[in-house]
Amino acid sequence: MQERQTQPLPGKPVADSAVELATLVEIADTNPMGNIHGGVIMKLADQAAAAAAIRHSGRICVTAAIDHLDFLNAVHLGDMVVLKSSVHYAHRSSMEVGVRIEAERLQTGERKHVASAKFIFVALDEQCKPVAVPPVIAQTPDEKRRYEAARARHEERSQRRASERATRG
Repeated sequence: MQERQTQPLPGKPVADSAVELATLVEIADTNPMGNIHGGVIMKLADQAAAAAAIRHSGRICVTAAIDHLDFLNAVHLGDMVVLKSSVHYAHRSSMEVGVRIEAERLQTGERKHVASAKFIFVALDEQCKPVAVPPVIAQTPDEKRRYEAARARHEERSQRRASERATRG
């Protein structure tokens, strides 16, 4: 896809893209053991990531890739699933969005980390063409660490795509 050229955009702090979504785990979300389906977690994570990407870019955004999704603990029927997302890095029209997924036992208030994901989104203009997004301004030590790690992953993905193109001829 060809990206539309625009003047440089002012950067935006990570906090401006932060989103928190929460929902109860209901019977339709679970398997016969009473645990949430992985696909439900994936859908919720994609929604939380999309909201952060749209908030950062001010544009409609589409999922380009899931860099990874790691399941760490089970989520049970009746738990509250809490998803926290924010843009970690932006490059031209793409953004890496991190999502942390937690489960809360409502009776006790206990929370546990159940999954983490990284999504790649592309911002689109009115003609569904990639459009420039603001750079990310990482302010806290954690934001700076995530920014640098995301930048390195972006470089790795770019090199891998270039290598794949070269081998295809």
